[in-house]
Amino acid sequence: MQNPVTGLLPASEQQKDAWVRDNVYSILAVWGLGMAYRKNADRDEDKAKAYELEQSVVKLMQGLLQCMMRQVAKVEKFKHTQSTKDCLHAKYHTPTCATVVGDDQWGHLQVDATSLYLLVLAQMTASGLRIISNLDEVAFIQNLVFYIEAAYKVADYGMWERGDKTNQGIPELNGSSVGMAKAALEAIDELDLFGAHGGPKSVIHVLPDEVEHCQSILCSMLPRASTSKEIDAGLLSVISFPAFAVEDSDLVNITKSEIISKLQGRYGCCRFIRDGYRTPKEDPTRLHYDPAELKLFENIECEWPVFWTYLILDGIFNQDPVQVQEYREALEGILMRGKHGIKLVPELYAVPADKVEDEYKNPHTVDRVATGQLPHMWGQSLYILGSLLAEGFLAPGEIDPLNRRFSTGFKPDVVVQVSVVAETKEIQGLLRDYGIDVQTVTEVMPIRVMPARILSHIYVKLGNCKKLNLTGRPYRHIGVLGTSKFYEIRNRTCTFTPQFIDQHHFYLALDNQMIVEMLRTELAYLSSCWRMTGRPTLTFPITQSMLVDDGESIDPCILSTLRKLQDGYFGGARVQTANLSTFLTTSFHTQLSFMDADTDEDFLDEDEDDEDNEDTEQAFSPSEDSKDVLDQYLTQLLQSTAAKSHLPPIQRGQHHVFSAEHTTRDILTLMAQVQGLNMPKPSMYLPVTPTMNKHRKTLNLLEVPHPQHQAPHQPHKASLTSVLTVWAHSVDLHLPRDAHGNTDFAALVNHLKECPTLQDQADILYVLYAMKGADWIVNISEQCGATVRSLLEELYIKAGASQEWGLIRYISGILKKRVEVLAEACTDLISHHKQLTVGLPPEPREKVITAPLPPEELNNLIYEASGQDISIAVLTQEIMVYLAMYVRSQPALFGDMLRLRIGLIMQVMATELARSLHCSGEEASEGLMNLSPSDMKNLLHHILSGKEFGVERSRSEQSLCSYLILSPLCCVVQVRPLESSATSPAISIHELGHTGATKTERTGIRKLKSEIKQICSGSHSISSNVTSPRSTRCSSPSTPSGILSPTGTGDSRLQWEERQGQWLRRRRLDGAINRVPMGFYQKVWKILQKCHGLSIAGYVLPSSTTREMTEGEIKFAVHVESVLNHVPQPEYRQLLVEAIMVLTLVAEMEIPSIGGIIHIDRIVHMANDLFLQDQKSSGANEFFLEKDQATGICNFFYDSAPSGSYGTMTYLSKAVVTYVHDFLPSTSCLMQ
Repeated sequence: MQNPVTGLLPASEQQKDAWVRDNVYSILAVWGLGMAYRKNADRDEDKAKAYELEQSVVKLMQGLLQCMMRQVAKVEKFKHTQSTKDCLHAKYHTPTCATVVGDDQWGHLQVDATSLYLLVLAQMTASGLRIISNLDEVAFIQNLVFYIEAAYKVADYGMWERGDKTNQGIPELNGSSVGMAKAALEAIDELDLFGAHGGPKSVIHVLPDEVEHCQSILCSMLPRASTSKEIDAGLLSVISFPAFAVEDSDLVNITKSEIISKLQGRYGCCRFIRDGYRTPKEDPTRLHYDPAELKLFENIECEWPVFWTYLILDGIFNQDPVQVQEYREALEGILMRGKHGIKLVPELYAVPADKVEDEYKNPHTVDRVATGQLPHMWGQSLYILGSLLAEGFLAPGEIDPLNRRFSTGFKPDVVVQVSVVAETKEIQGLLRDYGIDVQTVTEVMPIRVMPARILSHIYVKLGNCKKLNLTGRPYRHIGVLGTSKFYEIRNRTCTFTPQFIDQHHFYLALDNQMIVEMLRTELAYLSSCWRMTGRPTLTFPITQSMLVDDGESIDPCILSTLRKLQDGYFGGARVQTANLSTFLTTSFHTQLSFMDADTDEDFLDEDEDDEDNEDTEQAFSPSEDSKDVLDQYLTQLLQSTAAKSHLPPIQRGQHHVFSAEHTTRDILTLMAQVQGLNMPKPSMYLPVTPTMNKHRKTLNLLEVPHPQHQAPHQPHKASLTSVLTVWAHSVDLHLPRDAHGNTDFAALVNHLKECPTLQDQADILYVLYAMKGADWIVNISEQCGATVRSLLEELYIKAGASQEWGLIRYISGILKKRVEVLAEACTDLISHHKQLTVGLPPEPREKVITAPLPPEELNNLIYEASGQDISIAVLTQEIMVYLAMYVRSQPALFGDMLRLRIGLIMQVMATELARSLHCSGEEASEGLMNLSPSDMKNLLHHILSGKEFGVERSRSEQSLCSYLILSPLCCVVQVRPLESSATSPAISIHELGHTGATKTERTGIRKLKSEIKQICSGSHSISSNVTSPRSTRCSSPSTPSGILSPTGTGDSRLQWEERQGQWLRRRRLDGAINRVPMGFYQKVWKILQKCHGLSIAGYVLPSSTTREMTEGEIKFAVHVESVLNHVPQPEYRQLLVEAIMVLTLVAEMEIPSIGGIIHIDRIVHMANDLFLQDQKSSGANEFFLEKDQATGICNFFYDSAPSGSYGTMTYLSKAVVTYVHDFLPSTSCLMQ
């Protein structure tokens, strides 16, 4: 059947096209037979047959290569877009290698097929076959590595070409694709494609961090196959032959047992639950399925014998003769007989159309009939290969020369080598004063130390091929595995500092505490994920930004970290510290041959990626007199980020450029109008009460009532018309005008020289950025001019030096800076079965992310969802990164959450600050924006874990240290004034443990609390240059009415506050982060089996949903969440969840039905009415009976514990029994 011209194999006599995946699997048997003939040859004819078979293999692999090389433009484009429209095709015309269908007429994006080709190419090359014949082909294969290395963040159509199992062309992240890509990357790394006849130029390079990303994403997914498939038999190819991609033997066994228990039948395994392919109930006239139609396929899915061939191979590789014998015997019983008695593997076995009802009633009892291709080439090939191995003609190592079968073997402990280097001799002297001896960057020569971004630029040259118009690896950051080894470049040894301390991309590295936390994380990561020979070596530079007290001392957190490193154990990792030269013999070295001398002409004549155009450390620059072209190239890269000074210094004491009543919100809004952008809806940025503060606020995430002006629980709401009127007519920034009434930009530039704060300079530059563009030349003086972008970059560095986090985020938003690992963070969360939303709620403004997105598309989506608020867009990225850090390190925090709503999380964080600080929503939002990255991360952790926290404020001119604390005390938030030009207070989180603080602090907390409240409620500002003189009182969840206590004053008020509000706060937090009880979605599925649907907030979750989705599908959980998310009040949402949980108790009874459409809201209100009746009968006053106006629920019902005689579960149980009473058996007794 092999085509004599192209070497390709058609799928069958009926389907003449050549699928990439099927061709690779089909040729494995020929490869195996060739090796068996060569191994057992005792005649010349046998040797000739072996050669013929081997050349047939080579011809097919070269044919597939030709098919893909004809689409080289798609490979180049896909590296950047990762779009389904820019991918390689899945099938080709067998006689010509041409494409057969259009880009959008098939589910072409199948990363597992391309990965399988590379994996088998590596194995065949290692076995001695010569498939790749020239350096252009080597460059193409290197670019295929770049094509698949992002598999962990690419949603594709999977090995069944369908994507989502509804077959409607929806791509999803597939475990089979991620696993096959991981195996291919590992197999081909450092492999010489010319075999024994090659040299450095024909070696393929893979970045180890990309492999590890695939590994971690795969392990977080298994045994689930994708969002729509809770298990898939195709995973057998990932956990066993040919990929052997999973290193955790327990996870391998769990996945295999899930496949066998849920998918195995009498004739093989079905591909996945509710697979309609070729079943009698499938409509062959259309490709897609109707959602409710999937239920029809349950229990009649076709069974595929090919999966038993995988299990035979698995038993052989695992040395399990019982498994091998069991499946060989089972397979023998279902094989068909062809000509000359040859045993053929059919494609699948289907239930006869007239026996469907019998199979529904008694699964796996009806005799099935073989249908589809005969033989199924893929299955036939694996059957032959398994037979050759089982009967001793081949040994496992012969078809696995790269030893992938040992992936689950023992991994030794890793000691991480850390070399600390000082940027300058001055820093070296400071460290020596503390008893820490290190070398400077110049003293470690001839080892050259450079930042990680330079390595990213170097790797852009890898795979570059002008003949094929291939540009090599896209500019991407290099992970810590890639920077923890030595690189040999033209006989010089180089090492690179880790990416997380590089301040040139995103601002996280501007926070020394964040650097320490990331160092701890990365050391643990190196310790657990290092797979290369030798030890990892991390180079940790101490730079000028790590100094405090005007450069007189080392930051204490950095100093304590260095001392812990010297102790030999840090962050759960064993470490060893020494000079770099000491580690040369014990580290891993990579030879970058693509940087050799014959590439000189490519270096200096190409424009480099302009992502890095900021300052760099001078110590990293090469010597001035260097004549080597490589040195010139590296110097050019470093100097492109050299610091330039154009901005004039700030002039303290000068008036603000814009008048006091103009907020940054006004500037953002006006500039949006200038740029012709749509006005964001007022609810995107909740309206604020107009104020006459002397300092501008960035945004208001909350609406907070002001008790002195209005009744409790009646927050001020500005109408759409009034807000638009204010924005359109009242907002005038008083920009300087020329004689014609137009904006006088020269005068505006002159204002830059008179700014009293960096914030004023930022506002002017943003106006220029919006009205004139980023590349407009600003002439600060006659001698020099600079673009608006470069001035913003310079201002960003100044803001970083003074730790003005709100301003840093503001400038980052203007420049649209992007976290390097944004797409990876998003994928991490999605692969842990989470969904993300960005933007402030509700939908459609809030955008849902259900599948990995390319970095640029993700970034654009975040900015779109944030309206014109650049600060929210930047903070969204930051929080996404922190969520990904926590989902990797503490997955238990997310165990009962499905959808992470980042906008709502930000609102909750601001709410918590407002509650603890007793301040307005505007001030709390600004405080949130001014948190340092490490404190933002810690605050997020407290929100996720539900820990209580309070606030500590300190004043610069007084030694007053005050605490606002909630019990039980777990942490304290400190608000400290900035002595720079900051426009707002900074707040930091401090862990205090269960005991709170020192004994002296604990005994004085009540008094201090009282004092700080008097300060807050008076007219005295907390700091002379940071806060508003207006009232900072706000309604607190501790006191739902906004009044501290029902009666009394003084200590009794404090005691009341500390006792009350905890359950309301708990429900509010759980509702905001979508936390539900374990097994909640499966229980909802069972309820829907016994009623017509659930009505929640006017939206119905119909029982027909269970016909489309199984109870274990993530898709079903997402569907339930989408209904619950229509509830805007998080505490009310949680009461609805509690009511549903009570309802599940009824649904679990042996009764056929519990009604039609069940209105959950009605049950909650019935429970609330019962609660109010009991409160009234107990003589409660009006204060205790007060209702939340938005929902009509009593505030103290929200604040009731679930258990107890007055608990919410008691009243919800009574309400449920009353609601479904007519459907309960008369003898049942639910209430006690």
